Amino acid sequence: MKNRFIILTCIAVFASMFSCTKENKTSPYEDQIEAILKRMTIEEKVGQTAQFTLDVIGKGENVYTSHFPFQLDEVMLKDVLVNRKTGSILNTASNTPLTLKEWHDVVSKIQKVAIETTGIPVIYGIDAIHGTTYTQDATFLPQQIGQAATFNRSLVFKGAENTAYETRASNLPWDFSPVLDLGRNAAWPRMWETFGEDAYLVSEMGKEVIKGYQGGDKNSIDRHHVAACLKHYMGYGAPFNGKDRTPANIPVQDLIEKHYEPFVKAVEAGALTVMVNSGIVNGESVHASHHLITEMLKQDLNFDGVVVTDWQDINNLYVRDRIAKDDKEAIKIAFNAGIDMAMVPYDVKYTEDFVALVKEGEVSMERLDDAVRRILRLKFRLGLFENPVFDYNEYKNFASKAHQEDAKRAAEESITLLKNEKELLPLSSSTKVLVTGPNANSMRTLQGGWTLSWQGEKVEKYIDNHNTFLKSIQDIASHVTYVPGLNYKMNGAYWEEENIDIQAAVRAAKKVDVIIACIGENTYTEKPGDLNNLSLSENQQELVKALAKTGKPIVLVLNEGRPRTISAIEPLAQAVVHTYLPGTYGGEVTADILFGKTNPSGRLPYTYPKHPNSLINYDYKPAENRTEMQGAYNYKAVQDLQYGFGHGLSYTTFKYSNLKSDKKAFGPHDTITFSVDVTNIGSRAGKEAVLLFSSDLYASITPDNRRLRAFDKISLNPNETKTVEFKVAASELAFVNLNKEWVIEEGQYKIQVGSEVLMIEANKSAKWHNAFRTR
Repeated sequence: MKNRFIILTCIAVFASMFSCTKENKTSPYEDQIEAILKRMTIEEKVGQTAQFTLDVIGKGENVYTSHFPFQLDEVMLKDVLVNRKTGSILNTASNTPLTLKEWHDVVSKIQKVAIETTGIPVIYGIDAIHGTTYTQDATFLPQQIGQAATFNRSLVFKGAENTAYETRASNLPWDFSPVLDLGRNAAWPRMWETFGEDAYLVSEMGKEVIKGYQGGDKNSIDRHHVAACLKHYMGYGAPFNGKDRTPANIPVQDLIEKHYEPFVKAVEAGALTVMVNSGIVNGESVHASHHLITEMLKQDLNFDGVVVTDWQDINNLYVRDRIAKDDKEAIKIAFNAGIDMAMVPYDVKYTEDFVALVKEGEVSMERLDDAVRRILRLKFRLGLFENPVFDYNEYKNFASKAHQEDAKRAAEESITLLKNEKELLPLSSSTKVLVTGPNANSMRTLQGGWTLSWQGEKVEKYIDNHNTFLKSIQDIASHVTYVPGLNYKMNGAYWEEENIDIQAAVRAAKKVDVIIACIGENTYTEKPGDLNNLSLSENQQELVKALAKTGKPIVLVLNEGRPRTISAIEPLAQAVVHTYLPGTYGGEVTADILFGKTNPSGRLPYTYPKHPNSLINYDYKPAENRTEMQGAYNYKAVQDLQYGFGHGLSYTTFKYSNLKSDKKAFGPHDTITFSVDVTNIGSRAGKEAVLLFSSDLYASITPDNRRLRAFDKISLNPNETKTVEFKVAASELAFVNLNKEWVIEEGQYKIQVGSEVLMIEANKSAKWHNAFRTR
């Protein structure tokens, strides 16, 4: 079966042994790559750039759906892998998760045919963003937004490492994750897939995911790790109207300073692949942008990995953006912009059009060779030439107790206590409680989208753990009444609700001591998750208003992918607990927090808006928050937020003191060391996320209000004090000016950690002319 595979591999090794040594080779595999490339036909090269979805080669009514149990279609398998010499397959079949054995059998067959045809293994890609999405029995973490709320790097790293292990156990070596978009528009339906609104927080968590996914050596990814794919490069998370895949209008200095920065840090950390933004930034379709893809990513960052499109986005240059007259011209535009692999995903005619473009000279052989070289390099780095398939039985830690405990710890540290009037929480286990709301008894809503299916609608069918909020509360409390008041229509759109009986909940509330209202959203992602009103649904608001009239204290448990505004009902609640999308163990850890078994320690990774038409980020400009009068004129513009970025309460109290820096004045190439003492002055142990912010008081362009520059998570027993130290490079205080240069300017900076504030001063200005700020 592997004759051609063995021949190509031997040629590659021979070439490596007897070729001249080259300086600064991008990887150890360059000689092998060149040897293979020289023997490839145009058709084989074009085939390597193609990525088709699994349904195309499955038995079914058409290329869009497959029958179950899944079987490969021999005719289509031959067409895609033999005739078209395809280099990559992605996704599951019919939006349904497979078992480890099924994945092994499918991938083994694909690899057998591919290797017999070209001698080059296929690379299989999958969206595994909070666990191995399309594998049955996989371990599911909190979604990225919840992971960000932990402010705990080690938990994010461990979760990524476990996800990589379980994804590779599924014989899926390429993970379309992490999302490094900034969640800058609260209405955006992929807000929950991000690490929040702040560039530094996103960058730091992104680096942890890359280390967890890829291991310690990007040139040798072992059998327990996968290739990371940074997405969606760039500006995707700030659509002007809040709807998915719609234009973003971002000032160029903001694009570089905030949206570009997480990708810069991730490439610096060794990320192997990048997926391109489906949308339009500043009037330019990103998939058509030579400046963004080739110049800023490949050239400026010396990125030697693969740039892949998002789903059908070359076609979108034609049918949606209308900058190409047909699919063939769209292919030309995208590949000349710098795309290396096309997530086609259905249209097999793609390869014919691309071959024609090369033969016509519309896409140069040099550009095609560059794309194929990058794809082969990725396959070598993943060890696919040596081991295209692994035995899943060797992965003894798949869905292990240890992986589950790691997921549970991440969920626990993500839960964020936003409000706790008169210390209503924690509750006593003897308290009589009413559990109500559409999120109270749903595992689906705990998980979110990208869980065993695209929209998350198949969770209840495939997850054995049924510890919802309700079940978990029943396991602790002695007296629990459950009346939902309303439910989501689980076979409808995410926003549809049914079985509305608010009065039944009101009647039940009269017989209890405390009401726990579990409210929020049903699952969604991408375009199906678009909305027109950021406010929580009217039915859910009416439920809370009616319950408040009983006079019983209310705890709001928010379970939502984005911050739905609650200003009309928040004042009616004595406590508010935010769970985001906490994953399989979200019900258990939330119940533990409600009843005091554990102490909440999460913090908001975004600004929680109070009004749908007043969205803002924490790093706003001074003009957006003014309190002064100007003569006879009132120019006040005070921000009215529900909760600020970084907000989060605890059942204990932490006191900050003794903030110091080792330099009162610093130069542009210095590193400044800050230290602060944090003391637990309360009566119970707790964890505290310690956040350091800087504010540039005056600058040549109006500065941001403040910026997060460092953070750490610590644990403190009662009366214990720890000194937290942060090292911040002066270059990290720089900003991007109107000339698109990174600059630091002489002047004062305010540093704040908790309640502590100090001033430092830059004594010299400087500019950096590259994204890494090294020269």
